[in-house]
Amino acid sequence: MHKPTPHFWANPLRYWRWAARETPALYWSIVIGTAGPVILATVPPIRKRLGYERPPPVPMTYPIPSGPRKTITGYDD
Repeated sequence: MHKPTPHFWANPLRYWRWAARETPALYWSIVIGTAGPVILATVPPIRKRLGYERPPPVPMTYPIPSGPRKTITGYDD
């Protein structure tokens, strides 16, 4: 005999087991989707506690030299 679909609020663990078997694409997309914000909230403090330091930012412009610029000679067309 076919068992009825479990309701989430009545028994959540049984519902997740059922959803993993019957609709695996939906189940795993929800699992991976909820793992993202959890990882964003937990990984940075753990890395900081383990001693990880962020590298200095990459320069976005070339430093301009101080003083007058030399005039280029010998390349006249």
